[in-house]
Amino acid sequence: MNPFCSKREHISRRAFLKGSLCTAGGLVVANWGGLVHSPTIAADVERRGKRCILLWMNGGASQIDTFDLKPGRPTGGPFRPIATRVPGIQICEYLPRLAQHTDKLAVIRSMRTESPDHPDGIYHMHTCYKMAERTPHPEIGAMVAKYLGRIDADLPSFVRMGPTGNAGAGYLGPQYEPFSLGRDGKLSYFTTPYVDAAAEQRRGDLWRLLETEFARDHHAEPFASHRLAKERAWRLLRAKSIFDTSKDWPEVCERYGNTDFGRCCFLARKLVEAGVAFVEVGQDNYDSHADNFVCHKANMQVLDPAWSALLEDLDARGLLQDTLVIWMGEVGRTPYINNRAGRDHYIRAWTIVLAGGGIKGGQVYGATDADGKEVKDNPVSEGDLFATIYTALGINPRTKHYVGTRPVWATPEGSRPIRELLA
Repeated sequence: MNPFCSKREHISRRAFLKGSLCTAGGLVVANWGGLVHSPTIAADVERRGKRCILLWMNGGASQIDTFDLKPGRPTGGPFRPIATRVPGIQICEYLPRLAQHTDKLAVIRSMRTESPDHPDGIYHMHTCYKMAERTPHPEIGAMVAKYLGRIDADLPSFVRMGPTGNAGAGYLGPQYEPFSLGRDGKLSYFTTPYVDAAAEQRRGDLWRLLETEFARDHHAEPFASHRLAKERAWRLLRAKSIFDTSKDWPEVCERYGNTDFGRCCFLARKLVEAGVAFVEVGQDNYDSHADNFVCHKANMQVLDPAWSALLEDLDARGLLQDTLVIWMGEVGRTPYINNRAGRDHYIRAWTIVLAGGGIKGGQVYGATDADGKEVKDNPVSEGDLFATIYTALGINPRTKHYVGTRPVWATPEGSRPIRELLA
């Protein structure tokens, strides 16, 4: 490298940043948007439009012990149904606060899916495609980031916390990978810079100059991915304040519940308010092959305040009408109770709940039989669910992408949005 090259030969910082976005590919990096422009939060939210929050019940929550109770039946279990804000809709007694928000909920009681185990079920319920296929399909978060995210935003378009998806951005590419946080929603300690801003700027400018020279003769995707990952790290340092809930949390922790899941739900609200297109929050310990009722009672006492407070805050801020909130896991639980007081995996008839942006609340769609063993009315597949979600968000569920020369659609052939659920 010639240290005395002319000004014309030096690539500008702005040009490099733009170029790094255009050439990045390969490895796992998050969609951090544009690296140049920095619009205000208010303008960002106004221009972004629809958003989505996925509350992921890792392991698979029991439909019969939450939203499709069977009192008096052999499969029913000890939990009792309670009346809700909507006449005729009953839910579990351990969701009393959520019962006051059923006018916002659309409860799908007729899911019939195809992947009964955890890795494939998690993949299937995040992508609407089977894991066994050769094509690396993108998660719903990556798809939302692509079509609803902003290329000129400061924040990532896809953030997730806790136990969540396992597919990533798939064929959409590394720019739509999720930015992942821990179970407590906090950034790692090493995100605090150990040099001052001026020194960090000089280091960054030198690094970019060296990388630019290197990139002229080395065009492999991993190199481009490394450069984008490095820019991502710097981007994080500049945008990290939005992830800090320490000042606000004491005021809201009682409403959300003083738990990691509650804190993450509160952070999810802050992120979509700041313009993030997709946030996923995971809650663990639903894989209740033993002690199902102990596990679910404990989990619902965490879930109820967090989910309710999230809906309340989104509604109060005028965000719920444009923010779709999804509650689901990878499987349901068996109607029968095994010899360990547990429920095993079940995919023939289970429940998912939608609320907010583009969804008509205050209703139940589909039904199971008296014991919850089979879907009695209106079965819903993975493809139908995702077609409904994408339609509610304003994304064409049959949008087509190419993997090489192969066309791949956002939802499988035959998938249809459920019009009764759409506002």
